[in-house]
Amino acid sequence: MSAVSSRLPVFPWDRLTLYKTTAQAHPDGIVDLSVGTPVDPVPEVIRQALVAAADSPGYPTVWGTEALRDALTGWVERRLGARGVTHANVLPVVGSKELVAWLPTQLGLGPGHKVAYPRLAYPTYEVGARLCGAEPVVYDDPTELDPAGLKLLWLNSPSNPTGRVLAKDELVRTVAWAREHGVLVFSDECYLELGWEAEPVSVLHPDVCGGHYDGIVAVHSLSKRSNLAGYRAAFIAGDAAVLGELLLIRKHGGMMTPAPVQAATVAALGDDTHVAEQRVRYADRRLALRTALEAHGFRIEHSEASLYLWATRDEPCWETVAYLAELGILVAPGDFYGPAGERFVRVAFTATDERVAAAVKRLT
Repeated sequence: MSAVSSRLPVFPWDRLTLYKTTAQAHPDGIVDLSVGTPVDPVPEVIRQALVAAADSPGYPTVWGTEALRDALTGWVERRLGARGVTHANVLPVVGSKELVAWLPTQLGLGPGHKVAYPRLAYPTYEVGARLCGAEPVVYDDPTELDPAGLKLLWLNSPSNPTGRVLAKDELVRTVAWAREHGVLVFSDECYLELGWEAEPVSVLHPDVCGGHYDGIVAVHSLSKRSNLAGYRAAFIAGDAAVLGELLLIRKHGGMMTPAPVQAATVAALGDDTHVAEQRVRYADRRLALRTALEAHGFRIEHSEASLYLWATRDEPCWETVAYLAELGILVAPGDFYGPAGERFVRVAFTATDERVAAAVKRLT
């Protein structure tokens, strides 16, 4: 029996343990700006929906309730500008990371196939390719890739880790290229509602996809917009043929979103107030950290969206991690996201106001 884990890189966050210990030793405690996990309360409207659905003794369905599918199609049309979205165009998933990691396997990819993703990227795109034995390929411009054997193309806008937003014309060009070469596009748009200096556009917008969803799927999550990382609430939307195939496979695998979480998702997607309130919190924290970092000698690149600042002191990233750990501040080294990030760190602004203020004080 071969160990599947042997195909995978070292789990990146394990490499931060020593630096976390150093940061925790600070007299005023650690300011953890590394993982980017939400820290603010789950909105009351969502908690009430979860509690109301708590008496759920039966099995949920993989496709979700009709109410959930109505909420997903309605949100996709209202928020992303998509048109003609039906239940066949949406599918709930058990958190977006699960989807990313197992998608190539569920698509039937394997040796001889390629999975492409940005040169600086969320590590799970590579993991998904390696789990099924496909070849991971990085790109700067996806339209310059060799399409031979390329079965899955990941887009990520706004980007994790850089916060870069792909312009509409870039998306149009990429979707057209992928369709021409028969390459399936999955667009990770989990930070779409967190644009600060740019307005992210979905691949499902008619100006991008031409009003039809052939060959394209968008990935969305409620983890960051609604503080629901602990609920594992996410969904995909787009090509009905692709989603229909995934639905069949996921039924066999029992990949079911728990019924109370389905009800909570309906409430979350139906309420814009909590999203606006959370944006204000993040905007304030972002401004405070960016101002302090720049005053301390850091340069911030991209970062026009998402929950991160892509920062550098023009030195190897682990030197920066060690330096900030001595100040009690833990950040993520840029090489977690590929060799191109080796002189950057990713600074999350998902800490509490009190912890952000502590970081600012230590940097000034």
